[in-house]
Amino acid sequence: MTESQWVSLSGSLRPALAEAEVLGPLDADATVTATVVLRRRAELDVAALSEPLAPEEFTGRYGATADDLDLVRTVLTDAGLTVTDTHAGSRRVSVRGPARAMTAAFKTELNRVRHGEAGEFAARTGELQLPASLGDVVVAVLGLDERPQARALFRMHKEAAGQGYTPDQVGQLYGFPADADGAGQTVAVIELGGGYKPEDLKKYFAGLKITEPKVTAAGVDGGKNAPTGDPNSADGEVLLDVEVIGALAPGAAQIVYFAPNTDQGFLDAVSTAVHATPTPVAVSISWGQSEDQWTPQARTAMDQAFADAAALGVTVCCASGDNGSADGQKDGAQHVDFPASSPHALACGGTKLDGTPPSTVNSETVWNTSGGGSTGGGVSDAFPVPDYQQAAGVPVRAGDGKPGRGVPDVAGNADPATGYQVLVDGQQIVVGGTSAVSPLWAALLARLAQTAGRGFGLVHSKLYAGVGAGKAQPGFRDITEGSNGAYSAAAGWDACTGLGVPDGAALRKLFGGKASLMDSRGRSAATGCRGPGVR
Repeated sequence: MTESQWVSLSGSLRPALAEAEVLGPLDADATVTATVVLRRRAELDVAALSEPLAPEEFTGRYGATADDLDLVRTVLTDAGLTVTDTHAGSRRVSVRGPARAMTAAFKTELNRVRHGEAGEFAARTGELQLPASLGDVVVAVLGLDERPQARALFRMHKEAAGQGYTPDQVGQLYGFPADADGAGQTVAVIELGGGYKPEDLKKYFAGLKITEPKVTAAGVDGGKNAPTGDPNSADGEVLLDVEVIGALAPGAAQIVYFAPNTDQGFLDAVSTAVHATPTPVAVSISWGQSEDQWTPQARTAMDQAFADAAALGVTVCCASGDNGSADGQKDGAQHVDFPASSPHALACGGTKLDGTPPSTVNSETVWNTSGGGSTGGGVSDAFPVPDYQQAAGVPVRAGDGKPGRGVPDVAGNADPATGYQVLVDGQQIVVGGTSAVSPLWAALLARLAQTAGRGFGLVHSKLYAGVGAGKAQPGFRDITEGSNGAYSAAAGWDACTGLGVPDGAALRKLFGGKASLMDSRGRSAATGCRGPGVR
C-alpha cells in the first residue's frame, strides 16, 4: 500500500516505557495476538434506555455489523493474520500471527524489553496505522504491547490477624438487608494475576459459619487460576475479592475471570464477563492504574465495554485507588485511577471505619494513613462531567482548574487497620484498600437485586437523583471528615468518599426491594438458605 492508503489509529500513541531496557527486536517468527475492537452499529446512550436489554437485542441494536466483521476479517487475513474468534455483541475480533505479519498489518515495531519486576515482554512505541478501508471501522487494537496495565489495589495490614472485621460484620454495620443472600444472582470478578485454592475457601466460610458460595474459575487469553502460595502476591487480591463477596452474598454464584495483566487481557476479561450467560448482576474490579498510564484507545474500549454492561443491566464496580489524590504518580499533578474514572463505572472509594458489630458505628472518616495509603479520588482529565454529576458540586481539577468526571461515586471501609479478616494461602491476615470496597458493593447489589427482582445497570441515575452540592443523598451515610491529599471530605458528594457509605435499608427502599424474603426461621423463602449474619 502507498502512504495514502494508511490512516493513523486515533488514541493509539504509546510512549516509550520509562526505565525499560530495550533488548532488541521481537523475533519475527514469534506469535503475537491482538484484539481488534470495532465501531457500534448505532450510538449507545445508556441513560436513554428504559430497561435493560436482552443480549440478542443488544447485539442487534449496538453490536458490530456483519459487513464490518467481514471487512476486518478479510483485510487482516489478507495481511497474513489468522482470525481466531469474533464476537458481534462486544464488537471484538481476535487475531494472531507471526510478529512480522502483525507489525506489517499495523505499521509498528515490536521490541523485547526488560522492566523491573515485570521481567521481559514485548512493547511498542508510537502510533498504530490502519489500512484506510478500516479507518472508520476500528476503534482500538490492543495486545501488541504486553506491558503490565494495572496494579492490584489492596493493602495488607502490617500486624497479624485478629484486628479488623469479618466481611459480614461490615455488612451488618452498613445495614445490608439481612433477609437476602444474593440467591439467584451471579457476580463476575476480574483478576489479572494470582489465584485461589478451593481448600482456603472451604475453611474460611466454615470458620464464619456461612454457606460456602459457588465459585468458578474461567480463563481468558490464556489466563488461569494460578495461586502462587504467597499472600503478598496477587493471591491476596483474589482471595480478598472472593471472600468478601462470598461472606456478604453467599447465595450468589461467582465467576472469577483470570486474564493476563495487559490492556488486551483486561478488556477481554471484562467483555467476556459482561456478555456471559447468565448475565451477571455486577462485575467487581479491584485493579487499576492512573488514567495517564492508559492509551486513549484502551480507555475508550474499556468505557464502551462498561456501557455495554449498563445496557445489559450489569453494574461495574471499580476500586478508586490506594494512593491518594495523586494516584501514586510523581509528576506533581493530581490523577484519578482508571477504570474507576469511566462514567459507566461505579467508582468505590475508601474510609476508616470504627464500629462495634452488629450495628454501632462510632466514627467513620476518609481513609488516609500516613505512609500506609489513602483512598483515590479527584477529577478526571479524560472524561467530562457526566449528566448525573452536573448538580453534585464536583470541583474543578486541583492544579489546572479544569472540569471532569468526579471520582469516586460511593465508599466503604478500606483502611487496612480496620480491614477485613481473610484467609489467603492458608494464612489468616487482615487486608484493606479500595480493593475491598468494590466487592463489598458488588455483593450489596447482588442482595438488592434479589430483593428487587432485577439488576440495575447504571445505578448512578438512582444514586444521584435530586443531588445537590453539599446535600446528603438518600441511601447513604455522609462522610464529612478527612482528606486524600488535594481534596477534603465535606457534606454531600466529595472527591474522597463520593456520596458516602451505604445505608442498606435506605438503598433497599430506593431500589424497590420487596418487604421480606425470609420466613420466620430466618431462612430464605426462595432458597431455604440462611442469610448472612443469621447464625
